[in-house]
Amino acid sequence: MNDRITVAVYGASGHTGRFVVAELQRRGLGVVRIGRDAARLQESPADATAPWRVAEVGSANQLDAALRGTHAVINCAGPFLDTALPIVDAALRARIPYLDVTAEQPSLQALIDQRDTSAREAGVTLIPAAAFYGGLADLLVTSVADTGQALDRVDVAIGLDSWHPTRGTRLTGARNHATRMIQRDGRLAPLPQPAPESLWAFPAPLGNAEVVMLPFTEVLAVSRHLRVGTMDSWLASAALRDIRDPATPPPQPNDAQGRSAQQFIVDIVIAQNGATRRATATGRDIYAVTAPIVVEATERLVRGKSTSQGGVVSLGEIFDARDFLAALDTMSVSYDVTGAPLLARTPSH
Repeated sequence: MNDRITVAVYGASGHTGRFVVAELQRRGLGVVRIGRDAARLQESPADATAPWRVAEVGSANQLDAALRGTHAVINCAGPFLDTALPIVDAALRARIPYLDVTAEQPSLQALIDQRDTSAREAGVTLIPAAAFYGGLADLLVTSVADTGQALDRVDVAIGLDSWHPTRGTRLTGARNHATRMIQRDGRLAPLPQPAPESLWAFPAPLGNAEVVMLPFTEVLAVSRHLRVGTMDSWLASAALRDIRDPATPPPQPNDAQGRSAQQFIVDIVIAQNGATRRATATGRDIYAVTAPIVVEATERLVRGKSTSQGGVVSLGEIFDARDFLAALDTMSVSYDVTGAPLLARTPSH
């Protein structure tokens, strides 16, 4: 290895992993591609300039060898319920930061419960959910909140014009059967059943769309560092129907970067101190946009541009949220003060 920053990417040959490798290379950072399948690592011509190493998550020796000489590790290999803890342990032994792109609440909670203390003692930073799900909403909430005061309410609405799931998303859905959590009275609480449904007034091009309450890792990420009374997360119902349909095909490349044509809007509204504020991110391809988010976090962390002293943290907790969002050139972010409700309550069914 030379003196430049070198980042290990576990799951480098997967759909999201390839976007992450490409983003690291675009920024001139060194990359070590790691995976469980040598054949898949070898057959990635676009990544041919980056060295690769094979490591099974069940082998501490292989993981230690794979991380040798790197400055951070990004885990893109789901289900994270199976991969996060072993790779975190390898990062702790190597004393390098760990980041992942999980949308799985129980995976993030396991790191908080089982590795936060040891990571703080070692001064090693762990950032799960540094991705479209989890990290982006956390940054948006933090960007419009008075972080020194409690928030009365947070609503996160994720609008997707479609959702063509990757193989990893399918595997994760089959693996994760945990009860999803929302926030009530300042504490985590189970998602009501049946899940409430409603309408959300998204900006163009989505407009008014049916949504269903479906929380991801953003609830845990926000609650790590902000005091919130009530927090609900909503997903466009059409997108949920897509991923529940086994016939929905995986995403197909639609441009030179390999991004799909999928459009997204992440809309957050907070109520705090009598004011209602809104932040909205719009862009393309939820898998592709995860790459600049997690790579921006990795680079800032390794270069010492964070307030982290170690442990399990979230993006909004340790970075300047507005500055971070402004650095993401693959999405647009807007801010507003709104007096009109964006959520129309409708009966569950």
